[in-house]
Amino acid sequence: MTTIRDVASKAEVSIATVSRVVNGNRPVHPDIRERVLKAIEELDYRPNYLARGLRQRNTSMIGLIIPDNSNPFYAELTRAIEDAGFAAGYSVILCNSDLSEEKQLAYVDVLLSHQVDGVILINMISTPLKTLERILAENVPAVLANSDIPLPTLDQVLVEEHQGGYLAGQYLVSLNHRRIGCITLSLPHSYVPKRIVGFRHALAEAGIELTTESFAMGNGRYESGYKAMQELLQRRPDLTAVFIHNDMMALGAMNALHKQGIRVPEDLSIIGYDDIFYASAFQPALTTIAQPIATMGQTCIALLLERIQQPDKQSTQITLPVELIERSSCRPLLVHNGMVESRSFS
Repeated sequence: MTTIRDVASKAEVSIATVSRVVNGNRPVHPDIRERVLKAIEELDYRPNYLARGLRQRNTSMIGLIIPDNSNPFYAELTRAIEDAGFAAGYSVILCNSDLSEEKQLAYVDVLLSHQVDGVILINMISTPLKTLERILAENVPAVLANSDIPLPTLDQVLVEEHQGGYLAGQYLVSLNHRRIGCITLSLPHSYVPKRIVGFRHALAEAGIELTTESFAMGNGRYESGYKAMQELLQRRPDLTAVFIHNDMMALGAMNALHKQGIRVPEDLSIIGYDDIFYASAFQPALTTIAQPIATMGQTCIALLLERIQQPDKQSTQITLPVELIERSSCRPLLVHNGMVESRSFS
């Protein structure tokens, strides 16, 4: 491996001069600079930024842990975080926990061993305490994002989850739906997601109760949405609308309906959550609750950089708004003589 000493020897300059050229932190005569750069290119020299970072007590690297990189929501959020981090001079190391708490904890150890300057955790799997304890024990700045878990001592980027679910329920009620189902998460969380609480709240205001048989569970992925919809319709063939925890499961559910000859929205209305790219590209286009993905990513980086620069500052929680995006997967039910039309599937 080529070293900085090799570059200095070939360029006939001191090691300190090569360091100044590489770091760009002090002026170097243009002729000497050109000679050093030529030597770097010919020797294919790659500076050891990790070693340099350890000496300077920073590595310009940020760790990012997401639960599922197969979900376009997390891919879009990762891109937003990477773009904002790069603009601020940081490289982002992406870790995918693959919905596994064990893998999540293992990646924390990997990031800590790389001496990252901070960590962003998106939708942590299960209880966050073990994960956060490992990070905070090393005095590594952390930001938790897109989580239902209230941690007032930690910097967090939150979304109006309750309001998002409420908007979904209110919208279906406004379309005269009363036989409504829900597909939510079966992950080992110890809480009910706030978006589901908000959804039930809106329905309760309209006098609609979601019974246990009106729910089906999935893990957030396309295939689980497909299976959950099949299970839900076996129990509740009279449903006219279903709210689904995220867009990926909603698209899987819509495909399951298509396979059974059930039309969306003519026979059954579907509303999702996230507003990923595929929501508008799918046919019919998916009505959904949009999360502000780009703003979320930018805010994560901004909060983390503030924490890195001001380790003792007060914790900050920023809550971002959501928005109902109306497309083609929901339709209003007709009312005849005070009776709402209904459908059943065989």
